[in-house]
Amino acid sequence: MAKLQATWRKVDVTRAITAAMAGGLNVSRVEIENGRIILISTQAVQAAETELDVWERDRARKA
Repeated sequence: MAKLQATWRKVDVTRAITAAMAGGLNVSRVEIENGRIILISTQAVQAAETELDVWERDRARKA
């Protein structure tokens, strides 16, 4: 019986974790499901503030 070839390797998981941590994500758990690598974080990711967001905030009407 032939050995099945994995759809991912350990280096793939390591690269995904390293990239997520470099992006500021705190990885708490890794799940591998149906060939997909899923990283679970304990913190919410905040979107970066764009120039449009700053412009709208500075020019918003005071309530």
